[in-house]
Amino acid sequence: MSLSATVQAALEKISLQPGHVGFYYRDLTDGSTAGFQEHEPIVAASVIKIPVLVEFFEQMNEGTLFPDEEFVIREEDKLPSCGALNYMHTGLQVSALDLATLMIILSDNTATNLLIKRVGMDSVNSRMRSLGCQGITLRRLLFDSEASARGIENTVTAYDIALLLHKMQDGELPYSEKMLQILRDQRLNGKIPFWLHGIPIAHKTGEDDGITHDCGIIYTEKPFIVCFLSEHTDVPVFERCIQDVSRDLACSAN
Repeated sequence: MSLSATVQAALEKISLQPGHVGFYYRDLTDGSTAGFQEHEPIVAASVIKIPVLVEFFEQMNEGTLFPDEEFVIREEDKLPSCGALNYMHTGLQVSALDLATLMIILSDNTATNLLIKRVGMDSVNSRMRSLGCQGITLRRLLFDSEASARGIENTVTAYDIALLLHKMQDGELPYSEKMLQILRDQRLNGKIPFWLHGIPIAHKTGEDDGITHDCGIIYTEKPFIVCFLSEHTDVPVFERCIQDVSRDLACSAN
């Protein structure tokens, strides 16, 4: 099957998935794109960590934040679920760059909230607007149950996350290659990379109740960006869709 036919088949498959989904594809060789509800805001879960990473390196580039800046992990900083820092001893000293790395490769929630507090929510949102990402908004810290109960959620779109990844790939952002290196070191590889053994992939996942995402760059012979977002979905069904569509697109791009 040709790549264009595979992309069309992917769109058809995505459109049949349960819940609210968003999808975006960009061929990095010829610039062709395709999308399904790619401008629809969807609850971000851990994909919001990509915009936080961008703001971290922007501030590092501006000299207002330093990679070796030290953070002391307090007991009240520790958050459950993804990550490593909540299992470490209270009083552990961690550098800012270590926090940024853990935030991505292990989706560390403790690291994420520490960085959000350090760089500032307003700074993240202002940066996203300046980069043309109108559909990305950071509204609260992770695990802020009070804000969540009031319906306050971080949101992203498939198009805007793909735009950030494209800017990284083109070297348009400060420390673009460093960010891509961190994303390529991702340890949570059960979605886009599931069938793609041996193919480098720079990506970030997101999960919550009824939510599953994965967005990244697949470095096949003809590399491409692909973003899958979903909410109110059947998580196992949509994750199988992510795995299979990623495999089909990668096979056609080699």
